[in-house]
Formats: sequence, structure tokens, C-alpha cells
Amino acid sequence: MHHRITGKEIYRDWGASIHEAIEKHARVATGGYAVIKNVDATPVIHEDKMETFFLAETLKYLYLLFSEESLLPLDEYVFNTEAHPLRVLKQQPTGAVP
Repeated sequence: MHHRITGKEIYRDWGASIHEAIEKHARVATGGYAVIKNVDATPVIHEDKMETFFLAETLKYLYLLFSEESLLPLDEYVFNTEAHPLRVLKQQPTGAVP
């Protein structure tokens, strides 16, 4: 979201580097992405699992980083820590029924 707030391309550059590293080191030939046992060691050793939060959070944030600004406008939505969009409720006049 920092890119959409600041307009600084560095955030997209960092996101692209993260995506490239994920594709290079975590993607497995049989499909999906595996947990890496030690990110400081190469060649990498994979665990035989893929964490659910990887798809639900990591890839969602990368998608949002490169998406058009019109997708989920930040003046209408906020995101929780798991990247779920929550619509911002507008203040209703006193006595109004939403």
C-alpha cells in the first residue's frame, strides 16, 4: 500500500525483487510453493508443505502492489493484517438509518 500512498516506485521495485526470489527459490516443479527451511542457505532445502497464509496474504499483497489504483480505492477500504479489504463506513447523520 505504500506505493499507492507515496507514489514511490521503490516499493514496486522491492515487490518485484521479492516476487522473483519467491519464483526462483520457493516454486516447486509439481506445482505450488514450498516452505524454505533456511533462507540464509543455498541451495535451498524445501519442506514438504505450503503455508496457507502464503497465498492468502503474501501473494495478495503483491497483487495489490501492482494493481490499478482504482481496484479497492484506499479512501473506501482499509486492509487488516491478513490483507482482507474492509469497507470504510461513512459517517451517517444523527438519526439516519444506514
